[in-house]
Amino acid sequence: MSIELEEIAEFLKQHHPFDLLPDDVIESLPKRLTARYFRAGTKVLSPEQQCLHLYIIRTGGTETRDPNGQLLARLSEGECFGVRAMFRKGRAANNITTLEDSLCYLLPEKDFHDLAGKYPQFNYFFAQMGGDRLRRGMQMIESRDDDQLKLMSVKVADLIARDLVSIDRSATILDAGKLMCDERVSCLLITQNGDEIAGIITDRDLRNRVIAQARSFDEPVTAIMTDKPISIHPDDYAFDALLTMTRNNIRHLPVLKDGKAVGMITTNNLLARQSLSAVYMAGKISKLNDPADMAKVIAQVPELLSHLIEAGATSQNAGHIVTTLSDAATVRLLQLAEEKLGPPPVPYVWMAGGSQGRQEQTAISDQDNCLILDDAYVEEAHGAYFKALAEFVCDGLNDVGYVFCPGDMMAKTTEWRQPAKVWQNYFNKWIEQPEPKALMLCSVWFDLRPIHGTKSLFDDLHRIIVSRAKDNRIFQAYLVGNAMTHHVPLGFFKNFVMIRGGEHDSTLDLKHNGVVPIVDLARIHALANGVDEVNTFDRLRAVKAFPSISTQGASDLLDAFEFISITRLKHQVRQIRQGHAPDNFLHPESLSAFERTHLKDAFSVIKNLQSALETAFGKSGT
Repeated sequence: MSIELEEIAEFLKQHHPFDLLPDDVIESLPKRLTARYFRAGTKVLSPEQQCLHLYIIRTGGTETRDPNGQLLARLSEGECFGVRAMFRKGRAANNITTLEDSLCYLLPEKDFHDLAGKYPQFNYFFAQMGGDRLRRGMQMIESRDDDQLKLMSVKVADLIARDLVSIDRSATILDAGKLMCDERVSCLLITQNGDEIAGIITDRDLRNRVIAQARSFDEPVTAIMTDKPISIHPDDYAFDALLTMTRNNIRHLPVLKDGKAVGMITTNNLLARQSLSAVYMAGKISKLNDPADMAKVIAQVPELLSHLIEAGATSQNAGHIVTTLSDAATVRLLQLAEEKLGPPPVPYVWMAGGSQGRQEQTAISDQDNCLILDDAYVEEAHGAYFKALAEFVCDGLNDVGYVFCPGDMMAKTTEWRQPAKVWQNYFNKWIEQPEPKALMLCSVWFDLRPIHGTKSLFDDLHRIIVSRAKDNRIFQAYLVGNAMTHHVPLGFFKNFVMIRGGEHDSTLDLKHNGVVPIVDLARIHALANGVDEVNTFDRLRAVKAFPSISTQGASDLLDAFEFISITRLKHQVRQIRQGHAPDNFLHPESLSAFERTHLKDAFSVIKNLQSALETAFGKSGT
């Protein structure tokens, strides 16, 4: 082989997907290639033009636009164009123009199809591009069985094994016992006014509250029932049902939809899954009295995360499971605070914001939380109580391992511990006067989720927030402008743009330049369309039904978010195994060529959807 042909072969070996081919195949390719030189500004291909070659860029770069002029991609050294023509009987699909003087190698159509037919890895790379290729890549990631993951894919509705059994509150204990015996059930829902839930009784109640206390069977069933039973929604995950049971030490959980009971699930429905470490970690936390002891449990989160990733968890599964532990620590600290300080003088609800609010926490998380107080709150009479409660919980969370928020966005800060009417004024101002600080606050406080307390305090406020945000186009435009400040680390020619200098030299920030831009996109589309979901995956699924984003665009973002998030989690797991503190800064060379390609695809999806966002909502708030 001549020196020139050897040089071409070495060039191909350095670029994906040619590097996937056997060496002898690569070494035979240079003889089949034709070299062509194009001046800058040359239109190489046009829609429907005959294209009988795959173009491989040796030097220079090109720009791809669809027939309507929409920019699709910019390509550089080692990348290929003319791909779609290879699958369209030699007819080009888009406009390809050189951006600078360029040298290309042309692989004949027949040779391309021969390689694609013989080598699946080569065919896979070219068969799907962009979001489609990313989706195929996600499907190729191996998934293994794991009890926690099974319960994250099963909805509560799927666990309901039989019709609901209930009895009216006018019945006696004897009536209830006979019905339970006849129906062979271990619990009964007690109803009133038709289908309204008054309470629940279980076989344990009959043993402990009737037989052990020698009560008369003629007493009303209401004398032994548990009022206002804890319940769950049919669309919640089975994992959450078991977590709720474990945390509250109960074995029966009514399933309510729109305030009406639709079924009952018991621990028997879940007995096949007894090795759920996250559930039992949360259950253990719920029984501890000292933050130092809770910290020992939370210290196991990296190990749990490692196990989840090895078991094939999606990032959504992992985020949900890991967040249950910070929720458990928060709830337990609130219970301890109330035991220490006494019952709250007015109702309140403790809220989680940011990644905890979205249930997207990873191995590293700080605090974002606030308190919404009932409007009966009076600072002089009640302020000292809630100040002490907030400080107890926030200080406790810091001791447990969830460090203080650098921006003081915590309930221990007076500003974020206010009555519902003050919170409503906050949101009204942020929406009506979206100055820079307000936009920063939106990234945390528009992602709120109730953790403990009187949930209705948030529900009422949330309805107002979603309605006002949906109707204010100026606010939406400002959110867009703020979102566009988060740039993906992808250069003009689809090359990675890495951090230069400092502690994180030559790395990619997967959080601020990968995860955050998608979280921003999902939040904007959700608020603009009145969607009240908070989790990023749920928001993107919900907005598919609205015209602000195409169904394909939302699907591509879902895949991009999953790929970037799972890459981030795998990076953190690698660091944990090596004994290092986890972070968000990834060296691209630590990835395989397959992973680097799909990471670029994911960043390209974000870039395209950011451009579409400007078109849908405007480029600025002016």
